Amino acid sequence: MATTADMKNGITLDIEGQLWNVVEFQHVKPGKGPAFVRTKLKSVLTGKVIDRTFNSGVKIDIEILEKRDMQFLYKEGKDFVFMDAKTFDQMTISMATVGEMANYMLENTDAVVAVHDGNPLYIELAAAVPLKITYTEPGIQGDRSSGGTKPATVETGIEIQVPLFIKQDEVVMVDTRDGSYQGRAN
Repeated sequence: MATTADMKNGITLDIEGQLWNVVEFQHVKPGKGPAFVRTKLKSVLTGKVIDRTFNSGVKIDIEILEKRDMQFLYKEGKDFVFMDAKTFDQMTISMATVGEMANYMLENTDAVVAVHDGNPLYIELAAAVPLKITYTEPGIQGDRSSGGTKPATVETGIEIQVPLFIKQDEVVMVDTRDGSYQGRAN
């Protein structure tokens, strides 16, 4: 069992049966009173961020999350099938676990899957992924009323804003954190 002295950014804690990642922590020794540790914790499952204070020296439960390199193979109903890159074992992951990352995944997309006790918790993709534009209106020269952008649909079905010079069937880089256009893919 660990104590607050073992706390680091990025570790996962089990607090009352829920898993929380340590985003920030700070050891504080006030002039009066005992020392304490001020933390900012992010829920592994929901993404909710909370502030929590621990007395110095309190025992904490550190959980080990296994992060596996996997490849998205195909969608089966509402579930996604991934294959472990090392063992070639397949894992079926629900839509609720994949979440918004489904908007940026094509078959054979590489991902990192965080697993705890054999259960997948969340999916991490690269910061930007290449996606092909399946439909966009042609940009009209001189049309700057929309700030020089226009809507475009990519091959996964989501709509993003792209510059006016982007044409249909071009491959662009899309940010997986906010869905923004990052540039043309090389």
